[in-house]
Amino acid sequence: MIEIKNLYKSFDDRDVLKDINITFEEGKTNLIIGRSGSGKTVLLKNLVGLLRPSKGSILYDGRNLPSMSTHEVKALRQEMGMIFQGSALFDAQTVGENVGFPLMMFSPMSKKEQQKRIDFCLEMENLTDAKDLYPSEISGGMMKRAAIARAIALNPKYLFCDEPNSGLDPQTSLVIDDLIHDITREYNMTTVINTHDMNSVMGIGEKIYFIKQGEVGWQGTSKDVMSSDNEDFNDFVFASDLFKRVKAVENKM
Repeated sequence: MIEIKNLYKSFDDRDVLKDINITFEEGKTNLIIGRSGSGKTVLLKNLVGLLRPSKGSILYDGRNLPSMSTHEVKALRQEMGMIFQGSALFDAQTVGENVGFPLMMFSPMSKKEQQKRIDFCLEMENLTDAKDLYPSEISGGMMKRAAIARAIALNPKYLFCDEPNSGLDPQTSLVIDDLIHDITREYNMTTVINTHDMNSVMGIGEKIYFIKQGEVGWQGTSKDVMSSDNEDFNDFVFASDLFKRVKAVENKM
């Protein structure tokens, strides 16, 4: 579990995040959504320690990230998995080598144990046949699955995903959503997803936090979306005609 309490982040006396209070629950997919410039990316960077909050607490199972020493932060990061927007695989390494990179850097495992873990993660993501291929030789969807395999290599307690469906077709996006949701449940991870994808919101949004101008403007589950009377949230979520029609049908039922 990750608890954010009274969090502020300012740049040049301008508050980008204002009194954020959120609890990200373990075993659930927690989604952060909002317009460009709303502060959600800044929030994610504070969560993983890339930025330091101006005020407030970020508690990882009771451990306050802003008050940690450099050594403690490094230890905490070994409990984190990251899926980046562009997959961020190393072009000069094979898929198997990419998945094994966190193990080589941070794990005390022997070479044999590392290889066993790599094979397990590749099998989890149905990438066994791609083990010796390079990123340039696989599809965008396979690259995302490789990024997921790398993110779970160290068996993290916390998983962070920055626009994991960016650049993918709708069908592949659904596959990636399901993979993230399934590993979250199976390993009881605290998963935080920064996304613009409304299909993800409706499909795997077990907890959804809408950030508006640096504040939490709405929160709920995917089941709460259709019944929301929050005007700002509705304007964002139902921006497309398709979602507007779906909401209209739901309201008539």
